Amino acid sequence: MMSWMKHLACHLGHTQCRRVSHQVLHGRGTIFALSSSHGRAGVAVIRVSGPSTSESLRQMVRRIPPPRKAALRRIYHPQSTEAIDKGLVLWFPGPRSFTGEDCAEFQVHGGAAVVTAMLTALGELPGFRHAEAGEFTKRAYMNGQLDLTEVEGLSDLISAETEAQRHQALRQMEGDLGNMYMAWRKRIIKCLANVEAYIDFSEDENIEDGVLHHARSEVKVMVGEMKSHLHDNRRGERLRSGVRVAIIGEPNVGKSSLLNALCQRPAAIVSPIAGTTRDVVETALNIGGYPVLLSDTAGLRETGDAVEKEGVRRAVERAKQADIKIILVDATTFSLDHTNFEVDKFVSDHLHDLGVTDRTKHEDREAEREMAVAEDAVQQSEDRHTVLVVNKCDLVPSWNPPCPAGDVPTAALSCTTGAGMKNFTNLLAERVKLACGNPLSGNPSLTKARHRHHLTQCVSHLESYLNLEQDTDVVLSAHQLRKAARELGKITGKITSEDILDIIFKDFCIGK
Repeated sequence: MMSWMKHLACHLGHTQCRRVSHQVLHGRGTIFALSSSHGRAGVAVIRVSGPSTSESLRQMVRRIPPPRKAALRRIYHPQSTEAIDKGLVLWFPGPRSFTGEDCAEFQVHGGAAVVTAMLTALGELPGFRHAEAGEFTKRAYMNGQLDLTEVEGLSDLISAETEAQRHQALRQMEGDLGNMYMAWRKRIIKCLANVEAYIDFSEDENIEDGVLHHARSEVKVMVGEMKSHLHDNRRGERLRSGVRVAIIGEPNVGKSSLLNALCQRPAAIVSPIAGTTRDVVETALNIGGYPVLLSDTAGLRETGDAVEKEGVRRAVERAKQADIKIILVDATTFSLDHTNFEVDKFVSDHLHDLGVTDRTKHEDREAEREMAVAEDAVQQSEDRHTVLVVNKCDLVPSWNPPCPAGDVPTAALSCTTGAGMKNFTNLLAERVKLACGNPLSGNPSLTKARHRHHLTQCVSHLESYLNLEQDTDVVLSAHQLRKAARELGKITGKITSEDILDIIFKDFCIGK
């Protein structure tokens, strides 16, 4: 079977081969499903796709409406001819449809009895069956209507809960990310064609001078572009899954109170007893249009209690995994000398004292400071993703210090009175936006670990190509370029497997 498919691929374009392979391996049939949400609603949308779609229209609404125009029709059961409902019917003849096949939509009243009757009636038509999860979108991919990055963008758009997530998903669904990968792939294939032309025709002297040098220069440029795309601090992945923010600090500094204030509900227990929080309390928030997973953690201290010790261990682990760390301190015990206070050094020392950073890293950072490497990009990035917050300022009547200077942003507030909370939330929103970037500007961001893996492999093959001798290892050079193009093809679906498709479509809902 597979040898037959490979032979077929040599004679058909990729889209045709993909379409035929889907027919052979999966069968066609006509599928239907409820595409709107379950439960009572004003309108329910039932979608149909496949070769017998027109037959459902003939038997259930007696005639096919004009293409892509909504028509109000009475809908009948195909066997009993009893009227089911009166609603809008739309007809989308392929290939100008979402799936690329003949499609129809029945927009009926959203009561449970109407929906059940419609699905039962469609199920009684010969060759019709209920759609599997994501099968409409899978058919759109198989018929060349979408590439895999657009499919993933559609899935993310359906799941989007914030404006920033919607912007990123819509941009990916419209093909921005896939087009960038396809452009790189075309450039690699062009370089490969030049190298293979050199292999085939160099002895006949029918090849242009400098063809290998040009290919090498182009590959160097692409490696730089791809590395820049990869070194994005995982902004797209953070935006897609949520920015992880951990509130850390000693016991009784107000971590649970701050979580509740941000959530505007009693999500965590607040008590004056030290060690009340013994596990990570997590809640999802929308901060400035960006998704945030906010964690309240156990107070960090030495303890002999086995349960609290486990809570401290989990707190340290969550702090190390966090994209943004909120370090909370108590104003009544926090000494601030305006003239000599160094916020960056305090945060570094405090993280070490809390056990979040180990001594080796702490000493290394102290050495960096002594060597005046304040402009180190990695260090500055870490500082920008840490926020120092001084709580309980209402208990210190004279508290009104200016925010100390440094790379680490600071805020002062009172969870009890709410003073300073607005300034803090604005500051946190800025940090979250910095961690995610603007999804509408610049090149589209990586959103999946799958993309990152294949792109990293592509860069590795291109670097292997650059490390080969230009004139003596030409055949090996062509092989490396071929493997690089293949890795990019795996991202967009030009080269794929059923295993990859199963992973991508597993989270889709029925009816999409």
